Amino acid sequence: MSSARAKILEKHDDDVVIVSAIRSALTKSKKGGFKDTRPEEILMNVLKHTYTSTNLDPALIEDIVVGNVLPPSGGASAARMAAIAAGIPIATPITTVNRQCSSGLTAVSQIANSIKSGQIDIGIGAGVESMTFGYGAGAMPDGYSDLVLETQEAEDCLIPMGITSENVAADYNISREAQDTFAALSFQKAAAAQKAHLFDPEILPIRVKQVSPDGGKQFLVDADDGIRDGVTVQSLGKLKPAFKKDGSTHAGNASQVSDGAAAVLLARRSVAKKLGLPIVGKFVGAQAVGVPPRIMGVGPAYAIPHVLKKTGLEMSDIDFFEINEAFASQALFCCEQLGIPWKEAGLMGKVNRWGGAIAIGHPLGCTGARQIATGLNIAKHDNEKVFVTSMCIGSGMGMAGVFVNEQ
Repeated sequence: MSSARAKILEKHDDDVVIVSAIRSALTKSKKGGFKDTRPEEILMNVLKHTYTSTNLDPALIEDIVVGNVLPPSGGASAARMAAIAAGIPIATPITTVNRQCSSGLTAVSQIANSIKSGQIDIGIGAGVESMTFGYGAGAMPDGYSDLVLETQEAEDCLIPMGITSENVAADYNISREAQDTFAALSFQKAAAAQKAHLFDPEILPIRVKQVSPDGGKQFLVDADDGIRDGVTVQSLGKLKPAFKKDGSTHAGNASQVSDGAAAVLLARRSVAKKLGLPIVGKFVGAQAVGVPPRIMGVGPAYAIPHVLKKTGLEMSDIDFFEINEAFASQALFCCEQLGIPWKEAGLMGKVNRWGGAIAIGHPLGCTGARQIATGLNIAKHDNEKVFVTSMCIGSGMGMAGVFVNEQ
């Protein structure tokens, strides 16, 4: 064990600890379990669970930050409504943050930093996205400054995400077969985990009303509904490219468009101990970096070394990684660039042991918080200690966080 790993495993009163990490099921946009459920309702449920499940007086929650990428009307009002409806006092402030696919991790990091600086003792970092009810094309800008677009990399920020995936595949010679192999493994791992009920401890079942011709019925949404069993390299090989006629990115090796929410309750260790709160993990640190927008998917390959350098850790100090699968092309590249084995399933694997966003889904603002809930669940199940979460970010960035399991 390196001295840096030993150091982060130590427990100090001023540590930022995780008291609770929970998520909703992730469901298919427009046709899944949350197709008729507004994002503030999903968020309300996970926020309420964070304090009721830990017997925390909600009046002690001093701040809430919610990652959200596609909120109608700017977003802050819906998050505020969700917190109030969850029974959190009017006096508790809330804000939303949008750093695209890393918004949930950014929210958690902001709360952690507020605790570290002494501004607050207890807070919630959360994330929510309804890609069913997110803003549509009518809310998009009607154009951009010609002067700004004269800078090529500024213009590259407008490249569709699917094309950035194709750019990564082309630049780094990542074959269609390799991408389909990665994607099939994601589905296979997720299906096996779901069959074994491994996701159950991290998922909050939510009862919602679904619209139907007879006026609607109540449904319990308690499982990710995008996971498909029996996916193989051969079955994925039959799918047509989605973004370029001769491309390699398609619906089966890209992240699913999803709805869901997650919340992480954080506190100063001394305060958590004084209040008798459960401690399930520790926030060590998080870092974001910029990368070229035209190959935005390479973000984790740069963000992970950055956060490890900041925390003094080596790759060998990390037990496993949760790397968001925006596209198989970029997730595979990041694994190979960092030397993380990805072809091994289950305990032998170092990345996305129970599958990733290709199989589970990627509700943009939620994912960063969802990965923490999943990471803690995996760490407890596999008796591991240190894990890293990471994701690429549209417009050319990456972010990564380091966490310790204390369960």
